[in-house]
Amino acid sequence: MASLVAAPLTAQAPAPTARLALSFADAVRLAAGDAPVVTVATLRTDEADARVRQARSALLPSLSVDGVWLNRTFNTQSLGIPFPPQFALPNPVPAFNNYDARVSARQTLFDWSSVAHVSAARTQADGTRAERGETVEGSALTAAGAYLRAIRARAVVAARQADSSVAAELVTLAQARKAAGVSPAIDLTRAQAQLVTAEGLLLVARNQLDRAQIDVSRALGLEPNAPLTLTDSLDASLGTADVPAEHDAAVAAALANRPDLRAELARGAAARQTGSAFRAERLPRLEVAGDYGVNGLTVPSSIATRDLTVQVSVPILDGFRREARVDEQNAIARESQVRAADLRRQIAA
Repeated sequence: MASLVAAPLTAQAPAPTARLALSFADAVRLAAGDAPVVTVATLRTDEADARVRQARSALLPSLSVDGVWLNRTFNTQSLGIPFPPQFALPNPVPAFNNYDARVSARQTLFDWSSVAHVSAARTQADGTRAERGETVEGSALTAAGAYLRAIRARAVVAARQADSSVAAELVTLAQARKAAGVSPAIDLTRAQAQLVTAEGLLLVARNQLDRAQIDVSRALGLEPNAPLTLTDSLDASLGTADVPAEHDAAVAAALANRPDLRAELARGAAARQTGSAFRAERLPRLEVAGDYGVNGLTVPSSIATRDLTVQVSVPILDGFRREARVDEQNAIARESQVRAADLRRQIAA
């Protein structure tokens, strides 16, 4: 009977999760590709690319199809045309139907502001990609630091285990010496106290190792209780990188490759281009629009009609909103210049 009850419980028990063997390089690679912060940064680049397409849509043609059925009456006196008595129309005009179906199209021929907005959106997208690179670098650095702390904690646990084993052997030796009458009881007490201290330090070291492994899991976007096996150990060659040894060469490489500096430069360029786009809104805008369709009192009697329009728009005044937006972008560009200069000083220091 007991076996029948235990069988379903055994079948329902979840299979143990396989331990993940993780080297230092694996941890850095996973953090750079699959960490949650990297995924979020990648989605932000997709958002920036979508904004580029949104800005470009102002330069592309638009096409629509419309169908209308209208039934109405109206007051002839509201037309403002006095009709002679012999030509008097009934007032109000009796209800009548009107059917209209047409295709409408619109195309911008010249709009320098929209062209500038597309360029600014592309620069902003480049900045977002540079920010993603900064996020990838930060995520990899976080994972690398967590991995190093974990293997250091593992080494500390091994050392504490050795200390505990030595302390246990000293207790055994002190007990034997006391039993042989060649050692006082105080030596045994001292050895037991050392064993308790060693076991306490071992417990603390194991707790620190557990916390360090949780930090590794979180840095990689894994479950906190995911079983990990860290395959690397503390070594002088661990985490070595091919960087210039000379100061000037290292600074030049950092100025060329630091993603945070590239992102800041892109933000400043995007602000300047956005300001130029707002200033370009003062220029005339030229577009052509047209429609073609059928119109009539009944569907069988409908006839084809068309409309073609060429329109030039010249902005005059918008309550100085345009000027305020230009000032805002100029301030953002100056702010970015200050941050970029500060980053350069940090790199050169």
